[in-house]
Amino acid sequence: MTSTTLTTRLRGADHERIDLPRAPGGKRRLVSQLLLAAALALASVGNIQAQTVQLVVVDVKAVALGLQASKLIGMDVRNAKGEKIGTIDDLIIMPGVRVIAVLQVGGFLGLGGHLVAVPFDSLVMTAGGTRASLPGGTKEALRKLPEFQYKKK
Repeated sequence: MTSTTLTTRLRGADHERIDLPRAPGGKRRLVSQLLLAAALALASVGNIQAQTVQLVVVDVKAVALGLQASKLIGMDVRNAKGEKIGTIDDLIIMPGVRVIAVLQVGGFLGLGGHLVAVPFDSLVMTAGGTRASLPGGTKEALRKLPEFQYKKK
């Protein structure tokens, strides 16, 4: 079995080598990453501070009657005439619990569309949230709105 030098510690003019056996299958990098993660975890233990979390009890039965974002995303948006004018691309929750619907106008399968942002309150949802409409909305009017762009990471 061969060994490899993992680190060298300098002490003035002399130094000490630590030779450890090489892990089978070339897993040395994984082992060193785990050691680094453990060292960082131990180093940060002193920086942990207690936080107070206030829990709020909600009416879970009422919440269950609400609209699920996962069911709304991808839903067609129609105008008062029943014409498809866009698709719900995303829902963004602003501070103060204001919800913005990002609509995709035009495009095909999520490509080439024009994204616009409208207040979620301007959409009319059918009972049960199975259909969304934007009264007075047209594709042309939505295309004239400023284009929405997601924040770059």
